[in-house]
Amino acid sequence: MKLNDKISKLNTYPFHMPGHKRNEKFNITGAQSDITEIDGFDNLHCPKGVLSELEKDISKIFGYKKSIISVNGSTCAVLSAICAVCEKGDKIIIARNCHKSVYNACFLRELDVIYLEPDFIEKLGVYGKINQKSVDGALKDNPDAKALVITSPTYEGIVSEIKSDIPLIVDAAHGAHFGFAEWLPKRAVGDIVIQSLHKTLPSLTQTAVVHIDNEKYFSKVKMYMDIFETSSPSYVLLSSVDRCIDFLKTGKEVFKNYKKLIDGFYEKVKEIENVSVYPNDDLTRLIISAKGYTGAELSEHLRNNNIEPEGATLNFVILISTVCDSKQGFDLLYNALNCLEKRNGINRFTKKIAVAKKSCKSSEIGETSFTPLEKSVGKICATYVFAYPPDVPIIIPGEIITKEIIDYIKLCLEKGVNIISDDNLLPDSILTKAEQ
Repeated sequence: MKLNDKISKLNTYPFHMPGHKRNEKFNITGAQSDITEIDGFDNLHCPKGVLSELEKDISKIFGYKKSIISVNGSTCAVLSAICAVCEKGDKIIIARNCHKSVYNACFLRELDVIYLEPDFIEKLGVYGKINQKSVDGALKDNPDAKALVITSPTYEGIVSEIKSDIPLIVDAAHGAHFGFAEWLPKRAVGDIVIQSLHKTLPSLTQTAVVHIDNEKYFSKVKMYMDIFETSSPSYVLLSSVDRCIDFLKTGKEVFKNYKKLIDGFYEKVKEIENVSVYPNDDLTRLIISAKGYTGAELSEHLRNNNIEPEGATLNFVILISTVCDSKQGFDLLYNALNCLEKRNGINRFTKKIAVAKKSCKSSEIGETSFTPLEKSVGKICATYVFAYPPDVPIIIPGEIITKEIIDYIKLCLEKGVNIISDDNLLPDSILTKAEQ
């Protein structure tokens, strides 16, 4: 019997965790399916029953050899994957546009990080594809590297298809829907592939999967998943994974109808002369700009028209559409864009910011101090600064702060981009390595 079926038939009185006891009078959303590892409901850390069968279903339907569910998001899976293939102090090659969790894994393992810079899309002002030539060059220059980590698709829907002679970890958090229709990109190929079900499929937030296509890494990935994952995995989340997989088994027709909605929107939006939708590899990821508007201004306009976008950059907004969207939703978006007040164009920010020089490993920072942002140039950064979303660092601990980076941070803040730092000191100050 499947997990959801078992939960729906549960009729024993709960003299066990959780404390709400599924008592309806407390009006707790999801409480009815919120149980613990009681008899017959398996254990995510040692699955042998319904959860084992669910993970086998996931591997089969996604097309990978083995899969492990994460209820701590893709972050937990990224930490586990990198720790599984790298020992303390090893060298690793990572794409500069990797998620903060990749950098955190490198910090935990005290890794020697070599950056791989993707191609830069000047029209958008963001990193794009990683080309095979760059990969081959990095591997040749760093024969002692133990792993390569890339993000594909990127937050903007750009896909990289590469090969690697060393373990390849693909952060495909935004690509869980790939491969489920012929009009979508193919599934990511790598030794370890990580996907967030909740980002683009019908599943609850924090649900993700780590796929292991090179089985020699399975036991170590599993070991680290058990370390980083909560010891009390949520059955509310696990139940949503089960329902998501059921949908994928029978959802071909829904994806066909979804394609009609997507095509219809793309056709209609061409009618709006001051609005542009940038082409990318994933039709479902909508990158939209409007002449005369910053990303934050366009976001505000959409909110005023009952639409909450995913995120905003200096130049555009990002909207995530999924198979769960409706015609009413796309019509609402079109109408909101169509009623934009016409403006003249503005100078767009498209310059690539030079990657800051590394002074030391982030794990070697030591004592820190608060420094006014204006006086931080030349000092060693002791915090992550990034736009959220998507959590891709502008500068990381151990790198030397430059005037160019400070000017970029100030520009983003001025234009309404959500720039934050782990120290929570922006916009006035930043955490730096204390001077000896």
